[in-house]
Amino acid sequence: MPSVDAPTLSDAGRAVSYLEEISPQLRGCAILSDEGEVLAASGEVEGWGDAGRELIAAADAAGGQAVAHAHVATGDGEAFCVREGDLVAVAVAERFTLASLMLFDMRIALRQLSAQGVG
Repeated sequence: MPSVDAPTLSDAGRAVSYLEEISPQLRGCAILSDEGEVLAASGEVEGWGDAGRELIAAADAAGGQAVAHAHVATGDGEAFCVREGDLVAVAVAERFTLASLMLFDMRIALRQLSAQGVG
């Protein structure tokens, strides 16, 4: 039986599906544990681990402390990370995605997981 504190793959998978459904500009996303373990992701799970951990580490280093969220925009697209409790969501979206809405959607997905005793 899974621990109450440990997310199940199906819970995290539902969070990824939720984000994919409500965010049409989303290219992909992943839910990671606070330790950096990929719990669920769009596409190939393995590809999200290093990339997600690197994005979070870069955001933390830039701020000098653990950040609640970060947004990076480039000419090719946009990357986001949100920390909520013991969970982190990372996402990549099309250019000119409304950042405030994407961050809000990601935070809601993580809060739903936390409400289920995850994180």
